[in-house]
Amino acid sequence: MEKNMGTIDRVVRFVIAIVVGVLYWQNVIEGTLAYILLAAAAIFLLTSFISFCPLYAAVGLKTFKESPKDQE
Repeated sequence: MEKNMGTIDRVVRFVIAIVVGVLYWQNVIEGTLAYILLAAAAIFLLTSFISFCPLYAAVGLKTFKESPKDQE
């Protein structure tokens, strides 16, 4: 898997996942909506850690900027 997510994209996804987790923990969100948001948050965490988003790959989007040393 080739990286296709930039640093800002990864940080935003990580923050969103943490916010959803805190909202669930504080009982601000509950029920079906909570489970859907928790599933999305889990996907956001996973993709931010591995720097790869399958949806980005499917549509040809790439926010990762290669540095000159990465191109060698």
